[in-house]
Amino acid sequence: MDRIDLLQVFLRVAETGSFTRAADRLGLPRATISTAVQQLETRLGSRLLHRTTRRVSLTPDGEVMLERARALVADMEDIEQQFLPAHGHVSGRLKVDVPSRIARRLIAPALPGFFERFPGIELELGSSDRAVDLVLEGVDCALRVGPLASSSLVARPLGHFTLINCASAAYLAQHGTPRTPADLPQHLAINYASPTSGRAAPWEWQRDGETHTLRMRNQVTTNNAETYIACALAGLGLIQIPAYDVREHLAASELVEVMPDARAEPLPVHLVYPHRRNLSRRMQAFAGWLETLLADSLGA
Repeated sequence: MDRIDLLQVFLRVAETGSFTRAADRLGLPRATISTAVQQLETRLGSRLLHRTTRRVSLTPDGEVMLERARALVADMEDIEQQFLPAHGHVSGRLKVDVPSRIARRLIAPALPGFFERFPGIELELGSSDRAVDLVLEGVDCALRVGPLASSSLVARPLGHFTLINCASAAYLAQHGTPRTPADLPQHLAINYASPTSGRAAPWEWQRDGETHTLRMRNQVTTNNAETYIACALAGLGLIQIPAYDVREHLAASELVEVMPDARAEPLPVHLVYPHRRNLSRRMQAFAGWLETLLADSLGA
């Protein structure tokens, strides 16, 4: 193996925490993986991995090497892609992270079309509702919904998700329909807590260009979008949710929009990635595909 191959093997072992899983991922014998890591450690004159019968973990030198190896492998792949013809084959591994509900509802169903266009790309699709550390976890890009925290990441704006207020027909039949924010103290809300901070967001609405908030009464708090909507369908209170997320429920009258003139500020949507002078062609391909895919849901 050449040096880049050795680094790729090391990355797979570090990411999976296992020689066996790395071998499965790369389609190589386990003995080849073990030999490659030993060769890399010999070249560097340093031990990169702690090995036990149960798990493999990084040494302090391995932690340093992990970040450098990711950058070196990515740079080499970028160089190879840059010199291919513009219409040439786009290939390579791409690790992305997106909110779980967007992954399930929008991205996963559309992936067959993506792979028809780019069969050479190997996509590792992470889906969570927390803000992953792109550099620490080796993620090439992530879709972020909501205001961005200050960071060194490059952010590509894609648009906004319109937020609406809604509740189940059963809840409204029992508690009445709020017409204005003045009615909210007589109602229950379902709280959504940030998976990152754990803090529940207050009810919010825009009036005369200003943002107003209210801490409403509630019986349940959740940190998962699927559960948040499920609680609303169960009649547990009002929610604020991107309109695209509940289209089917609104069409079926399972949920009903309320107070359309007192909506929260739309949520910005960005694709973020670590700073690179030249984005790989597979990254450009995925970003363009994703922007087109989301177009019908953004601003609606």
